[in-house]
Formats: sequence, structure tokens, C-alpha cells
Amino acid sequence: MPAVVTFIGYHDSGKTTLVSQVVKHLKTRGHRVAVMKSSNETGVTFDSTGTDTSAHRLAGADSVLFVAPDQMVLQTGPSDQSVVTLAHRYFADADIVIGEGFKHARKIAKIEVRRDSDQDLRREVHGVIAIATDLDIAGDYVFSLREANEIAQFIEKRFIQQRDQRPEKVFLLVNGRKIPMKEFIQDCLAGTVIGFVDSLKLTDGAREIEMRIKLDDGDRS
Repeated sequence: MPAVVTFIGYHDSGKTTLVSQVVKHLKTRGHRVAVMKSSNETGVTFDSTGTDTSAHRLAGADSVLFVAPDQMVLQTGPSDQSVVTLAHRYFADADIVIGEGFKHARKIAKIEVRRDSDQDLRREVHGVIAIATDLDIAGDYVFSLREANEIAQFIEKRFIQQRDQRPEKVFLLVNGRKIPMKEFIQDCLAGTVIGFVDSLKLTDGAREIEMRIKLDDGDRS
């Protein structure tokens, strides 16, 4: 399952420009990149010339998901799914999912893009791990707005390389929340599911198994 990093900031802070540059650098490094864009506006045209989603696509993103109050493109209705659920459902094969917006998403790493000294989202939301700004701000992970390549390296080292070093055989989402599992539990769960799958027809050569279970009240009694 890919990691998720989302860029946050006020309107006209430069999020789209920076995200597009970061996407280009990650693509240059050979990574598969998906972009999720959120908006509070309704009636927005998806992927037309000059739009943010068009900019991300032109930057080379492998997939672009637009989430607004009235639509979610890939052509669905309104969605209240978590960022983690969206990333798993639509971009499970990506090395990294780059978000734009979703500042109130829980347990998601965030990079704040800031132009105004009076705007400090670090004090309003959880999960800010770095800042991109040209203001004089002290901190361990403060980047210039012109350091898209350095931000891409930061993301690669912190998320992609760590994921590659500790690949997951099994991951579990319950109500959109990822449940941590130790390696031996992953092995036990994988072995059980593989055993059942092997007993079915038309599963020869399976390399990946996806399962989704919907529960009703009778299942928990």
C-alpha cells in the first residue's frame, strides 16, 4: 500500500505549482505517482486546460483523483472516505500518493506551503512534518519554495525507501483505518487466505489477492 503525503496551504499559496514540480521530479526518478486534489467548490470542470488537475496530469502523474463536495473524478458521487481508503482503493500500485488539500485528514503526513507569516497551519492541524516557504522560519525540515527537488528527495527517503525496506505482505483496513500488524500475523493471515484461494478454480498464477468484507449485524453475533 502506498504512503500518502499531502501539501496544504491557503488559497494562492503555490500548492499546485509546487506539487506539479515535485511530481515531475519523482517521475524522473522512475516512481509511479498518483495525485489526489481536493476542492471546496462545486461545479468544477475536471481536467480542462488551465485547471489544477490538468497541471498535475501534464506534470506526469500516473493517476489523478479530484475530490469535491459534488463529485469525485474518477466519476463517482460525493465521498466521505478517508484519504487512506482512497489511496488503497484507487492507487494500490503506486509507490507514493501525493495529496493536495485534506488538511484535516487524520494520521496523514502533511507538508505546509506558506507565504504569509500570519498563516501557521502547524498550530491548527496535526501531522505537519515539513514546511515549504520563503519566509525566515527555523526548523529541521524547512524548504524553500524553489526546492522542489529537495522536497522530492525528502519524500523519497522518508516514505518510498522506508516502504521498500519494510514491504508489507498483508495490510488491513477497517472502516478506512489501517490496522498495524506484526509480520507473523501477516504471514498467518496470508497463509489462511491463500489456502482458501488455492482451493478455488480459476486462481492459478495468482500474484496478488484483494479481499473486501462488508459486515452486517448478524456477522458480529
